[in-house]
Amino acid sequence: MSVRTSGTTVTADSRRSDGPVRGPSPAPAGGPDALGTGLGLDPDDLPDGLVVADETGRVICFNAAAAKITDIAPEDALGRPLEHALPLQDIEGRRWWRLTDPYGGLAIRRGQPERNLLLGGREVLVSARYVRSRPTGPVQRLVIALRGTEARRRTELSHAELIATVAHELRSPLTSVKGFTATLLQKWERFTDDQKRLMLETVDADANRVTRLIAELLDISRIDSGRLEVRRQRVDMSAAVRRHVQAQTTAGQRPDRFLIRMLEPLPDLWADPDKVDQVLGNLLENAVRHGEGTVTIEVGPVSDETSTEGTSVTVSDEGPGIPEESMSRVFTRFWRGSKRGGTGLGLYIVKGIVEAHGGTITVGRAPAGGAQFRFSLPVAAPAFMA
Repeated sequence: MSVRTSGTTVTADSRRSDGPVRGPSPAPAGGPDALGTGLGLDPDDLPDGLVVADETGRVICFNAAAAKITDIAPEDALGRPLEHALPLQDIEGRRWWRLTDPYGGLAIRRGQPERNLLLGGREVLVSARYVRSRPTGPVQRLVIALRGTEARRRTELSHAELIATVAHELRSPLTSVKGFTATLLQKWERFTDDQKRLMLETVDADANRVTRLIAELLDISRIDSGRLEVRRQRVDMSAAVRRHVQAQTTAGQRPDRFLIRMLEPLPDLWADPDKVDQVLGNLLENAVRHGEGTVTIEVGPVSDETSTEGTSVTVSDEGPGIPEESMSRVFTRFWRGSKRGGTGLGLYIVKGIVEAHGGTITVGRAPAGGAQFRFSLPVAAPAFMA
């Protein structure tokens, strides 16, 4: 096949073991299908770095992405031995190509899994594939894929930020629990029954806060790994909404602050009742904490004719709302609508739960100017029929 390499073409026939590079120097690029795939692609179309060495270990392909990742010009790599063109080292400083010996060693090897290597002081993610003429034959082509470490660093930074946030949120309630329990143990006789009750109620509330934070952390772990389980049962959305409004009024909110609108009849809904409660509780708590005025909850069948049958719930408030420039970040980790507490993880979890059900959730501006969250869940099927 004719392999195009950043403005040069090097001939390489993977079916022949005696196919050296033709000509004393690479020639200008020619055919439109440089990879021989029938898709009209050349190596420079690939998003990751691609380096190919022939049966002698000399580089015959070095695409633009590889040049960008390694900061090595293609003309400085093409035609050179691989260990000189791409002098990779492991974290212990050992020369990678001598360590792995792709052209020698066990003939049953098929490649090298991706790992973090060093190239001139910079980190590069490298994986390799050994192309042989037959299963245990000599290596005819060594195909190396290169990727930058920026995406992995962003993931690691996100995980570190998550740990730091949860640790910070855990410190306050645990300090309170430790302080009150130590005081009660040391000076139990000095306190009245009312004082003891107040301290124990505070400890109980802080313990509930710790439990909630740990549950959030577990939910995020399951969402990120795609292991969030949905145990579907028949859910009465109207009753669930009224139950959460009742919980808010019991906690001290005025009953006239909530307005419930039911657009019946509602289709039968099969969903995870605990997770539906989690979504409703989070959206109502956000509306009460960050919004103002009347909180309106509207429940009805999905009205979009292009959607599958289901139930939609809209929660609106009359507060300042969410700025347009922030709406795209509402469902990301650590987003906070105000400085009124919270970990900034609730809406990220809500979105993960809704999508695990096959539903959708959106954010917009309510008619009264506040924030409006709307989520829809498909009717689906019960767990025993899934």
